[in-house]
Amino acid sequence: MEALYYKRLDNAKVQCELCPHNCIIQNNKTGICKVRKNKDGTLYAESYAKPVSIATDPIEKKPLYHFNPGKQILSIGTLGCNFKCMQCQNYDISQYGYQDVTNNIPEVSPEDIIKKIKEQDLSMVAYTYNEPTVFYEYMLDIAKLAKKNNIQNVIVSNGFINQEPLKELIPYLDAANIDLKSIEPDFYKKTCGGSLEPVLETIKTLKENKVHIELTNLIIPTLNDKEEQIKELCEWVIENTGADTPIHFSAFYPMYKLAHLPATDPEILYIAKEIAEKAGLKHVHLGNI
Repeated sequence: MEALYYKRLDNAKVQCELCPHNCIIQNNKTGICKVRKNKDGTLYAESYAKPVSIATDPIEKKPLYHFNPGKQILSIGTLGCNFKCMQCQNYDISQYGYQDVTNNIPEVSPEDIIKKIKEQDLSMVAYTYNEPTVFYEYMLDIAKLAKKNNIQNVIVSNGFINQEPLKELIPYLDAANIDLKSIEPDFYKKTCGGSLEPVLETIKTLKENKVHIELTNLIIPTLNDKEEQIKELCEWVIENTGADTPIHFSAFYPMYKLAHLPATDPEILYIAKEIAEKAGLKHVHLGNI
């Protein structure tokens, strides 16, 4: 399917305008996400209708603790991501594109997804597992159909998306869990291959548009586990989205390019919870312990 949010350049190049990388893509190449490909000056969304994971999960697994607690949700994901997180727990799908896959991935249309939801008597769908903004067109089409069928839409995202496509998506979103990986720009640059400011803007825009928001902060030993870093992050949340914003501090386990680091000491998570509550956050949760 032809992608949304790009412009054509000279010499059959295109510029993707979906996320803040704004990749300039040569003919027959993909952007950083590995799933948006330039074919003779037209950008295609290679992940459209090609999910690699479909599962039914508890809503709490997203994690969302304050949005329809106790209910099940259909979750879908594809290949690709616009970040290169060294700590990625789903790197086996997020860091690959469709050109890397030798077996055939069967197509599952937006209509098929709605049918699956109804067959299981569910009322929600989550765009998750990899970064859902890289399968933007697929997500948007499903979300529009979901709204027509009284099905709620949930996004679990790194928040790295440009404002224009975000604002087109927002009318169909009911809830979001955004990974606020750190409050330090250098962490995003060195560890994630992205930048912090667009993520903060995404969180604020979701809040302004009354989408239910919960935040997740994965605490990684030596990288973002200092008490002052956690305190600064909590203060930003209170100032920009309010003390009622649920936050999930999650433990890191040795993974991918950070397999040499130790797992997060649970004591650090308890300290983070104390810092957050002292700062004024009312809903603080711990995960992966």
